[in-house]
Amino acid sequence: MTDPRHVLFLLVIALAAAAGCAGQPTATARGAEPPAPATQAPAAIAAHETPAPTAVATASGAVAETMDAGSYTYVRVATDTGDVWAAASRFDIKVGDRVTVPLEMPMRNFHSNSLNRDFPVIYFTSRIIREGETAEAGGPGAGAAQLAPGAHPPAQPVAAVTEVVPQPAGATSVAKVWEGRKVFAGQAVTVRGKVVKVNAGIMGRNWIHLQDGTGSAADRTNDLTATTSAEFSVGDVVTVTGILAADKDFGAGYAYPVILENVRPVK
Repeated sequence: MTDPRHVLFLLVIALAAAAGCAGQPTATARGAEPPAPATQAPAAIAAHETPAPTAVATASGAVAETMDAGSYTYVRVATDTGDVWAAASRFDIKVGDRVTVPLEMPMRNFHSNSLNRDFPVIYFTSRIIREGETAEAGGPGAGAAQLAPGAHPPAQPVAAVTEVVPQPAGATSVAKVWEGRKVFAGQAVTVRGKVVKVNAGIMGRNWIHLQDGTGSAADRTNDLTATTSAEFSVGDVVTVTGILAADKDFGAGYAYPVILENVRPVK
């Protein structure tokens, strides 16, 4: 005869198992894959993977001071909350004009060699917009894309160099510099090319871009960035020597697979 206590025990176990299984996934055999989780609704996935864009903050006010230096126009804007310094590609502006400044790319404790002046904070913005004007309507930087974090401030590039610039004895083409950047790292390298962009007085140095008609525009191996204390102008064809660095990271988003540092002109 079956023990009543044993029957009661089995009944309790069965009831507990039934309650515990409600809404729970089915157990899998040893070694079997667990059941896939429920699929998210497309709207939930889109909301998770594509956050709403953040608007760029701006400051507006009257221009209290302005000056040109290198390829930039600097302005001090008197806003309701204090003065704001900003710089953009050269444009015509005068004291008293009212402008709006997108607060892009702040540079702190910035020293301008061209002006021999220090700025606690200055914004190198893609555009400075006069009152009643939009960037699309022809303001400074009109039609320019927003700067990516850490990108160089805007300058005035010329068309890409397509005709090959002959290299003098002992020099290396831009394409060869890119190809051999790991080998050349830490060594002095000489390059002859055309200056296609100049950014003056950034982080205590001038930044130039050289092209010699070699390399690929598609992957940007046709362009070589160089830093220098010398002054160059867009359109100059120059021969320079500097120390090549590979995978150089200056911080604040300034990272380069290859860069020629502290270049000097070669006669």
